[in-house]
Amino acid sequence: MKGTPSDVVQANNAASMRSRARLLRQVGVEALGIGTFYILIILYFSLVAPHFLSTTNATNILSSTAIIGTVSLGQTFAIVAGGFDLSVSGVIPLACVAYPILTNAGIPYPVAMMLCILLGVSIGLANGIIVTRVRISPLITTLGMASITTGLAFSICNGLPVSFDADSPSVLDNQIVQGLPIYVFVFGIVCVLAFLFLRYAVVGRMVYSVGGSREASRLAGIRVDAVTVLVYALSGAMAGLAGLMIASELLVGSPNVGASASLQSIAAVILGGASLSGGKGGIPGTIIGVFLLGTLVNGMALMQVPSFYQSIATGAALLLAVGFGQLRQVLGRGSI
Repeated sequence: MKGTPSDVVQANNAASMRSRARLLRQVGVEALGIGTFYILIILYFSLVAPHFLSTTNATNILSSTAIIGTVSLGQTFAIVAGGFDLSVSGVIPLACVAYPILTNAGIPYPVAMMLCILLGVSIGLANGIIVTRVRISPLITTLGMASITTGLAFSICNGLPVSFDADSPSVLDNQIVQGLPIYVFVFGIVCVLAFLFLRYAVVGRMVYSVGGSREASRLAGIRVDAVTVLVYALSGAMAGLAGLMIASELLVGSPNVGASASLQSIAAVILGGASLSGGKGGIPGTIIGVFLLGTLVNGMALMQVPSFYQSIATGAALLLAVGFGQLRQVLGRGSI
């Protein structure tokens, strides 16, 4: 006899308590690490940059993080599913150039916006199909696609910026509340939709399952390849949306934008608690990571720090995030 029902209940309760304790340790370390880091950044910049705590600067942070935040939302889908998407660095400039070209051709800007997003979706679908059918790794697939799409962005405009013929396509940059452009509110809406998708939709839960274990998900009847294609399509859609946001902000389509979007978006997602091995992460954490990076870059800009040092800081933040991720895994195994 293995044990009475009372013994079984006590054993289950003990296992549940240990699981909750591990979860609390993981959440505690994550919150302490990222929260402390963010607070230190704010305190430091508030001391060395006089205008850092101003309302105007807070508006600037919101505006600047909305674009990379949109890309990071799509990156979250890919990373939670156990992959990542480097092609966003090429999709963004391609959509940025395509948007003014489409509107200058007489296409209504709502239709042009949808076409730019669909352009990102098609590239994401190509990524997903290559990864699932051809069995090329996400690293090589999305890196190669980034090179292809970047080259296309330069080729269709001959390497020159494309200006809008009219002001109407700049609708996403219209100031409506406290100086915030419309694309900030678009970003907020997309955040809510992405959160609801990952948290409550059945397909969203499948994304976590696929990221946790592809084989177990396949045995459970989940169409793993279909879910993988979907997350890359969503990532491409978010990159396409970000591209037209940049065009609306700059009032010009440039093939030179988005070069660092891959690093920044991955860093934001990892800072937000996701794991490159998949199965972990979420939209709230990604938003925190986006604002942390945005605040860091904004503060250094106020201090007139050269842009290449800002890249160094972003890379250091990514390494720090991965370090905390490794610590979370150690805590999860109960090693400490």
